[in-house]
Amino acid sequence: MKALLLINLGTPDAPDKKSVKKYLKEFLNDPRVIDFPTLKRSLLVNGIIVPFRVKGSTEIYKEVWDEKGSPLLYNTEELTKKMKTAMGDDWEVHFAMRYQSPSLENKLKEMEHKAYSEVVIVPLYPQYASSSSGSTAQKVMEVMSKWEVIPTFRMINSFFEKEEFIDVLAENGASYNVDAYDHVLFSYHGLPERHIKKSCKIEGCTAEICTSACKVENMYCYRSACYETTRRVVAKLGLKEEQYSVGFQSRLGKDPWIRPYSDVTIEELAKKGVKKLLVFSPAFVADCLETIVEIGSEYQEIFEEHGGEKIQLVKSMNSDDNWVKALKSIVLDKSY
Repeated sequence: MKALLLINLGTPDAPDKKSVKKYLKEFLNDPRVIDFPTLKRSLLVNGIIVPFRVKGSTEIYKEVWDEKGSPLLYNTEELTKKMKTAMGDDWEVHFAMRYQSPSLENKLKEMEHKAYSEVVIVPLYPQYASSSSGSTAQKVMEVMSKWEVIPTFRMINSFFEKEEFIDVLAENGASYNVDAYDHVLFSYHGLPERHIKKSCKIEGCTAEICTSACKVENMYCYRSACYETTRRVVAKLGLKEEQYSVGFQSRLGKDPWIRPYSDVTIEELAKKGVKKLLVFSPAFVADCLETIVEIGSEYQEIFEEHGGEKIQLVKSMNSDDNWVKALKSIVLDKSY
């Protein structure tokens, strides 16, 4: 018997202050998320960020929640169910969250007692980043290192360049009739510039170098991976250079984050006369706060305020059958 473990970022257990506070404290105290010395990070997170953000974040999570609960949670759960069917009887398929429930640590402890011949672990982040993929990998290794028997295991720590993934992105975008829109924006989750500098293996890494080409040396540079994702989808859709832009969202604090910023780009596009904007979110495979609220609501307000009319978000993959098929192919590709 083999095992597949799907891991997503996580979500509060409920859209209330107590649950959101608990989630933010676990998430933001991760040294790979806020990479400051322990004391400085603790004072910043527990003394400033969480107390000042918990009320506003709770209101935002209330917008995300629907009658089924947290979309990130139930879509990942549904994806897991479909993957169980797709993978067949020789596989057990599990899922966990890096932060909060279902606990990654608890899930791995449960799996420890099974006699698996192989374990495949997939953090559901297409582009590698230390704060997401790296943090997840570290936690997995910390827990599995204590197992008495450590089976053969593979970790797929990024999949942005996989043809199957690109095909799903392009197909989802094409279903909206791209030609009916004035412009296309590829909006990725942002990261502090200092994270990028630490991950890229090209000496003297610059934005110009890492946006122009994705090579072996910078395949783990998040910025490079995002631009490569865009290039591949653009090629599938046949877009011209002037038809699309790339942006990065969700910045926090005063430190420089990856530019261009999505909200600024949206404002500029509206001022230039763009009325209908199609937005891809290729860093997220499931709907979450960043897609539903940040793009779907907050960016729509910015767009309208400056003369735009409609932002259409390309649907997330969630548990769609085409994504299930693609993910199965990625998991079974041992050359990867």
